[in-house]
Amino acid sequence: MQRDHGILHGHMARMHTWWMILQISLEERLVYRVDFAVATLMRFLPIVTQIFLWSAIFEAVHGDNVAGFRFEDFVAYYLLVMIGRAFSSMPALASGIALQVRNGEIKKFLIQPVDLIGFLLLTRIAHKLVYYLVSMSAFVLVLYLCRGYFPGWPDAPTLLAFIASLILAFLLGFFLEATIGLVSFWFLEVSSLLFIYMLLNFVLSGHMFPLDLLPSAWQAPLNVLPFKYLAYFPAAVFLGKVSGPQLAYELGVQLAWVVLFMVICRVTYYFGVRRYSGYGG
Repeated sequence: MQRDHGILHGHMARMHTWWMILQISLEERLVYRVDFAVATLMRFLPIVTQIFLWSAIFEAVHGDNVAGFRFEDFVAYYLLVMIGRAFSSMPALASGIALQVRNGEIKKFLIQPVDLIGFLLLTRIAHKLVYYLVSMSAFVLVLYLCRGYFPGWPDAPTLLAFIASLILAFLLGFFLEATIGLVSFWFLEVSSLLFIYMLLNFVLSGHMFPLDLLPSAWQAPLNVLPFKYLAYFPAAVFLGKVSGPQLAYELGVQLAWVVLFMVICRVTYYFGVRRYSGYGG
C-alpha cells in the first residue's frame, strides 16, 4: 500500500511539473500576440496570387472543372491548406534543437528530471494554442470574406475527421521535425537536411498545388510518403474529396505515420544522448 502511494505521488508530481511547463510556455507565447495576429494576415496574402493564377488557368482551358476541382474548390483548398500548415509547421524546431546540441545547452535536460521531447511538445502545444487564440479573428475575417468559395459546412462525421486530421498533422509535423533536429547529435549542422525537407514538404504536402493534379503514376508513390498528411489531406477531408472507408483508411495511415515518427524520434534521442559529449554552454 505504501509503495502504491509513493508511485501515485510520483505521478502526481510529474503531472504538476508538466502542467507548470505548459502554463509558463503559454505566458511566454502571449507576449507575442500582436506578432501572431499580423503574421496570420500576412500568410493569407499569397492566396490573392493563387486566386488570380487559377482564374487565368480556368479561362485558358475554357472549363469549369480541373482534376475534379472547380475554381471555387481551388480557392477553398488553398485556404484550408493554410490552416493545415498552421498546425503542422514547426518554425525553428529542428534548427533550435541543433543549436542547443551545438552550444551544449542540451545537457540541462540530461541532468534535470525533464524530458526534452516532452518539454518541446508542450511548448509547441502552447505556441499553437496562443497562435489560434490570438489569430482567430484574422482567420474568421478571411474565411467570412471568402465564404462564397466554400460548398458549405461538412456533416458532423466529416468535420470530426477534419479536426482529427489537423491534430494528427500537428503531431506528425512535430515528431518529423524533432527527428531532423536530433540528427545533430551526429551532424552538428542540419541546415542542408532541413532545407531539403522544407522543399519536399512545400511541394509534396500539397501546398504548391493539389496533389490530384499530378499524373496517376506519380500519385501512387506519394501515397506512401507522410508529406500529404501535413496539409493536403486535411483540406481534402473538409472538401469531401475523401470519404467513407477511404477516409477511415487514410486516417489510420496518418496515425501510423505519427506513431512511426514518434518511435523514430525517441530512438534517435536515446542513441544521440549516449554518444553526446557535453562541451560548450
